[in-house]
Amino acid sequence: MSITRRHTLKLLTGAAAATLAPRTLLGQQITKGPFTAENLKTYETPAWFTEAKFGIWSHWGPQSGVEKGDWYARNMYIQGSKQYEYEVATYGHPSKEGYKKHIPTFKGAKWDPEHLMDLYKAAGAKYFVSMGVHHDNFDMWNSKYQPRWNAVANGPKRDIVGEYAKAARARGLRFGVSEHLSNSFDWLAVSHLSDSTGPLAGVSYDGVDPAYADLYHDLSGMTLEEIKGLKAMGRVAPDRWKKQYFNRIKDLVDQHSPDLLYTDGGIPFDVYGNSLVAEVYNVSANLHKGRTEAIYNGKEPEQCEVGTCTLDRERGVADGIAPKPWQTDTCIGQWHYNRGIKYKTSAKVIELLTDIVSKNGNLLLNFPLPNSGELDPDEMVTLNGITKWMQVNSEGIYGTRPFTVYGEGPSTKVNAGNGGFNEDKRPPFGTEDIRFTTKGKTLYAFVFGPPTSDILIKSLGTGPKVKSVRILGYSEAVKFTQSSAGLKASVPSKPISEIALTYKIELA
Repeated sequence: MSITRRHTLKLLTGAAAATLAPRTLLGQQITKGPFTAENLKTYETPAWFTEAKFGIWSHWGPQSGVEKGDWYARNMYIQGSKQYEYEVATYGHPSKEGYKKHIPTFKGAKWDPEHLMDLYKAAGAKYFVSMGVHHDNFDMWNSKYQPRWNAVANGPKRDIVGEYAKAARARGLRFGVSEHLSNSFDWLAVSHLSDSTGPLAGVSYDGVDPAYADLYHDLSGMTLEEIKGLKAMGRVAPDRWKKQYFNRIKDLVDQHSPDLLYTDGGIPFDVYGNSLVAEVYNVSANLHKGRTEAIYNGKEPEQCEVGTCTLDRERGVADGIAPKPWQTDTCIGQWHYNRGIKYKTSAKVIELLTDIVSKNGNLLLNFPLPNSGELDPDEMVTLNGITKWMQVNSEGIYGTRPFTVYGEGPSTKVNAGNGGFNEDKRPPFGTEDIRFTTKGKTLYAFVFGPPTSDILIKSLGTGPKVKSVRILGYSEAVKFTQSSAGLKASVPSKPISEIALTYKIELA
């Protein structure tokens, strides 16, 4: 059911509001610097991001504390969902206490950001991203504008973002934060509804309690039908909420000066969102002698085509070499921790990483933490596999650029689309699948399987002459011949990788 025209007009005042001076609309000025909400198209992606290629993300908050997967704070209010059934059976009906009762139980008793950062750096990550706030409206830093529902005041009673930032930067990693707050107003609206059937049909969930409007949002003035019409990711919200959103994310940026800010969608709310993008860039410029070193990740391609931001594809990979740097964000399992779920293998992660890098992209990989804040044994298996491969082969990842073609083999003939949510549409790589990167006159060829007999790189049948070939992590000589059919090269006499070999090919 859609929102009524009357309420839409009341909410969507952005067009008229955009004509107001930013100070009047936002309530405060953005940090002075080279950018404003109006000149973002002059932005260029900084070099460090293009060099880094691989980042790790911590998607962690009170919803992780329940350990039942994604969108728990919303789905526990949707009668008939698995998480609703679990909530009722385990904790009671959401008309009683609801999501708010889970927040104090989110403790992170074994959370050690220093140790985690040691693991992530060893695995080859060049940047780390902490979730700042999810759709559940709980801030993971010492939030000035959300004083009751933040990680310092409630739950772990620690500045999660701040401690992550300190640990990452101490190890030379770039530090970023993600914000999912722009979707919160409509995403949490279900907490104001009720069961439609059963003994408690019509009994409102706890979101209607005005004492908790700072968590579940103030929907006063909206009819029941209007509330039902709000969609999870619709970003329909009144200007008072947009201002609250601006203030909180500006506070996050001002406190922690992130090298990267990820938003879960396109740049939201017109001048509010554009002003935040400028804030991120200006805070960075003031720290780097006027040069912006920050990234803003958005998911709307048209917003990132000319300057403004760096495109992110959620769980998706480009279908070819992109002219501008971009990023895939994905997870080894679900975004929020879910007990017993099967994770991506390290082989799958390396397939994704090499495919993405061959197309001018970066991989941001989430490792979901449980309530304890400690990686589980199965996550460590995947992480250790990534670490082992990267310690040998990362030379072909960092600081590279695409070749004239991104790869060859059966996987290149699969059209899985160019947007998000296509990673599962791509078949596992086989021994005929190859991905390329370059660094100067060096070509790196990642060959999967790994192969057990001579390989043939057809893309080198024409073009530059091959001067030498070796395999990273392998000391013996590699036999090779180049003909019109391609470059034929030998494989190691004994296996050296369970995932992929990296051929380092010097071109004339």
